[in-house]
Amino acid sequence: MPSSIRSIVAFSSCQVSSGRGPEPSSLTDRANPVVCLARWRRSWHARRSAGSLPGLAIERTGGVNRVHGGKEVKTTVFAAGLATSVSAYAQAPEAGGAAADVALLVTYVLLALVFSFLCSVAEAVLLSITPSYIAGLQDSHPKRAALLKELKQERLDQSLAAILTLNTIAHTVGAIGSGSKASAVFGSAWFGVFSAVMTLLILFLSEIVPKTLGAVYWRALSGLVARFVRMLIALMYPLIKVSELLTRLVSRGAHVHVFSREEFVAMAGVGEESGHLKATESRVIRNLFRMVSLSARDVMTPRTVVVGLPLGTSVADALERIARHPFSRLPVFDQDLDKATGFVMRDDLLLAAARDDDRTPVESLQRELMRVPAEMSLETLLETLLAQRQQMALVVGEWGGTEGLVTLEDVVETLLGIEIVDETDRVADMQALARAQWERRARALGLELATDQPASASGRDNTDDRST
Repeated sequence: MPSSIRSIVAFSSCQVSSGRGPEPSSLTDRANPVVCLARWRRSWHARRSAGSLPGLAIERTGGVNRVHGGKEVKTTVFAAGLATSVSAYAQAPEAGGAAADVALLVTYVLLALVFSFLCSVAEAVLLSITPSYIAGLQDSHPKRAALLKELKQERLDQSLAAILTLNTIAHTVGAIGSGSKASAVFGSAWFGVFSAVMTLLILFLSEIVPKTLGAVYWRALSGLVARFVRMLIALMYPLIKVSELLTRLVSRGAHVHVFSREEFVAMAGVGEESGHLKATESRVIRNLFRMVSLSARDVMTPRTVVVGLPLGTSVADALERIARHPFSRLPVFDQDLDKATGFVMRDDLLLAAARDDDRTPVESLQRELMRVPAEMSLETLLETLLAQRQQMALVVGEWGGTEGLVTLEDVVETLLGIEIVDETDRVADMQALARAQWERRARALGLELATDQPASASGRDNTDDRST
């Protein structure tokens, strides 16, 4: 209360005292208008009852009590009214200040929750957007696709920095402001309760609920979030550049891949479990990504079960062997497979027999046999076979020795995870052993095999393109 007002109240209290009321007990009571007024009222009513108020007369005119008295009484009444007015004036700012504290408290809490809610939604939506979704928008919504590609793929660091900066500012300002006003409104005794309630509000309304909404409805919210994030980047660009500088110093230029091969394999499994991919589709995708870690040695047919034709074998003898082992291609070798000279096709042998060239040696009909190193990856092997338009290749070891044969069908079987069987296949002990060994190798290498193919299935004599 201003000093001028306190002086008036003190003077009024002295006038009340001069009217034969009880003296205030202290200087503090003299300066307190409420205490003075209460004491004066008790004294005035007591003296009125005793009839000891000098020169005081009360006249009732027209239903209104009028007080008549001397100067002393009038001064006393004036002082009492002045004290009441000053008391109301002194207490009004306190009530107004409490209302202002409550308003500021609500404002700080709402600002913190609202901005944090928006930031959490934006972060969840931005991280949920997939490259395939952006590619799908290229035709229908090219502008939105371009903006999403910029924010998600080209400026992801800036987007996240802008969101996290605003979220941090909202939390910090909200915590400081609401904490100070909560102490003024509720007092220190209830500050702990307010802190607990505020923590729960931030947990549910700023983290759990908005991030769940963003993760579930990210497709519908992607456009709004993209414009919101672009605006944040423009407003907080200086802070974002500082953040980029610090990040660059910490990361030292390390590149972060969006998806790894292992994550794509895991996504294929998740797609199968959720019903978005069929079992065969999921198996092919997983085997496709594992092909890079497999080599020709892993899928080849070992030389111990390879059926070939030595040099000098006639067409008639070759057809007899094909009758026992119906292969479409047979390697031709000089003494052993380490000296393979080429291969002959079954169709060429049949045509020669039709021309009555039964005694023609097979080397006159042979074709060039492609050689590949045993360590060649299946991915490279598939590309090489397709580029050279070959169905079969000789697998050569580090020192030039023949380790086996590999065909295009071997690669396709590895990719599909199944054994391709045609109408000419029949059971033979050596080929059954080879197929069982292939399945064991495939499972040991982590390949996905068809569930309807048992691990020890009966082998077959050959594939249509393989000399095993």
